[in-house]
Amino acid sequence: MHVPLILTEFLDRAVQLYGEKPAIIDDDWTLTYRELNARVNQLSRGLESLGVKKGDKVAYLAPNSTEMLEGFYGVFQLGAVMTPLNTRLKPADYRFILEHSESKVLLVDHTLLPLVQEVVQGLPSIEKVIVHGDSSSEGYESWLTQFSSDRFEREHVEETDIASLLYTSGTTGNPKGVLLSHRSNYLHALSSMHHLRVTDQDTLLHVLPMFHVNGWGSPFYYTANGATQVMLRKTDPELILDKVEEHQVSVLHMAPTVLNMVIGAYEEKRPSIDQDVRVVIAGSAPPPAFVRKVEEDLKWKFIQVYGMTEISPLITTSELRSMDIDRPAEERYRLKAKAGYSMIGSQVKVVDELGDEVPSDGISIGEIVTKSNNVMEGYYKNVEATNETIRDGWLHTGDMAVVDEGGNIEIVDRKKDVIISGGENISSIEVEAALYEHPSILEAAVVAVPDEKWGEVPHAVVVVKEGEILSEEEVILFCREKLAHFKAPKSVSFIEELPKTASGKIQKVIIRKKFWKDHNRMIN
Repeated sequence: MHVPLILTEFLDRAVQLYGEKPAIIDDDWTLTYRELNARVNQLSRGLESLGVKKGDKVAYLAPNSTEMLEGFYGVFQLGAVMTPLNTRLKPADYRFILEHSESKVLLVDHTLLPLVQEVVQGLPSIEKVIVHGDSSSEGYESWLTQFSSDRFEREHVEETDIASLLYTSGTTGNPKGVLLSHRSNYLHALSSMHHLRVTDQDTLLHVLPMFHVNGWGSPFYYTANGATQVMLRKTDPELILDKVEEHQVSVLHMAPTVLNMVIGAYEEKRPSIDQDVRVVIAGSAPPPAFVRKVEEDLKWKFIQVYGMTEISPLITTSELRSMDIDRPAEERYRLKAKAGYSMIGSQVKVVDELGDEVPSDGISIGEIVTKSNNVMEGYYKNVEATNETIRDGWLHTGDMAVVDEGGNIEIVDRKKDVIISGGENISSIEVEAALYEHPSILEAAVVAVPDEKWGEVPHAVVVVKEGEILSEEEVILFCREKLAHFKAPKSVSFIEELPKTASGKIQKVIIRKKFWKDHNRMIN
């Protein structure tokens, strides 16, 4: 008999096998899996009382918290659609997303309520706003206690039904809503929990925001395995280290920029962390110097993964294979910094403009495309964008990459971030990797800037470590020692902090706009 792949099964399994084990540690509040399940049942009944039905959208605007995690399962039991919102948007963005998604109920943390308070008043689709952390009789906890925690009679759900609606960061125009089914999230979880070696002995610190493609699926596969999940409400590197030390955390997921901050805090703080820790990184490709620092200084295991919201999101991993583990350290770090090879359940290849696979020579550049069990059902109310992204059954990522002789994929840039200088393609990621080798540089981003002779040339935007002094000339000469001269930055500007998304991804579009506002180059 076929058992449908429904996400609520993951919590059922945890309650059955790990009912009395700590499920969530949220500051000084600890819940077992049985207690978590009871609250989830209360939430489902509460939402049902508000008229939420199968297919309705329930929006969440919250930091990583108990309320956020129990929202996934409470919403799923109704067959409703979880719609997490980025916590760092502007009111106009929230208005668009809430209106476009036709969200029926909004659950919002009290610290974030001012962002949407005026917005929701003019939206007819929003029938109820419930506030987390509001201690009054109108707040979430008081509301929840009205409802029974007994087993909830779930709505019948097919595995192809939509589980979550996630809005991508729009660099130009409005964000697009990605529709992910129970099946795609479920199969992604099965593949990821294998490749990331998730077990019931793990303690996860939720560093990556849960709104960000459901925190890379972590509320699903760590729950399924009965792991303990520690909440982190704000991204603070010292707080991250404190929680890793206090709760014996064994695994963290984060963006490279956050990892960079953690490395800096570790050097200052020198915490006593004796347990085995692995850190899972996705986003822009990290330089091998990052990997070296993590594995030699922090003594943590570094795992690079790759994906995007439209693929649930992970499809490759850089976990070393048996034939690579005895390589010299620098070669291992170089391999671990790559996107790697395909995870189980995903076909991944790099193709040229004609759709043919590029040779595995580490030089020929193409676009990463994938066929996967994880692929989205499409963009909500946007058939044109769906058809543009999924062509002939392959999802086109927009990421440019090369493939080495071992079949490992290495991202060289986003299509829009490749710098074309005098007809030569320059990978901004390659230039950034060179910059990160400099001992005085904390963060760096490289973008194209206009040039009369070459059309465009690389420009470096640099954040210098506290107490260090660097000149533009020093940075350029340092890069020229490591790169072909045409790849080295022609100019450098210094800044206190790089603009980032809520998940820690550097926003190059904001950096580029400053240099191209009087030119015709399309900025996206």
